[in-house]
Amino acid sequence: MIPIDKQKVQEQLSRLKGKQLYVHLETTNGAYASHHDQSFLSAGAFIRNAQLTFYQGSIKGDGPYRIGLESEIGWLYAEGLTDWVVDTKNRVLFAGHDKDGRLAIAFELSETPFPK
Repeated sequence: MIPIDKQKVQEQLSRLKGKQLYVHLETTNGAYASHHDQSFLSAGAFIRNAQLTFYQGSIKGDGPYRIGLESEIGWLYAEGLTDWVVDTKNRVLFAGHDKDGRLAIAFELSETPFPK
């Protein structure tokens, strides 16, 4: 993965607009926090292969970044994104890493389902 380039990401979002996509969205902080401080509330979310067609997508911020996708029934957004790549299967993969390089969020878009 490489640091996010807003212009290149926006180009990819424009390329995917109007297509039926599969979404992977995952957040975590518990794996890094709970074992250091038992009073820390661990929270996370995970969804894989949710289907979405969006008609407007944009990237905002100066880093870490926020990506929002607007569909006919509402919005999906992910924030805290720092890095990205288009992989060999043409999937657009985003991640948010903290200052120590630990993963905090993964946000991925694909025209084909992700493996279970």
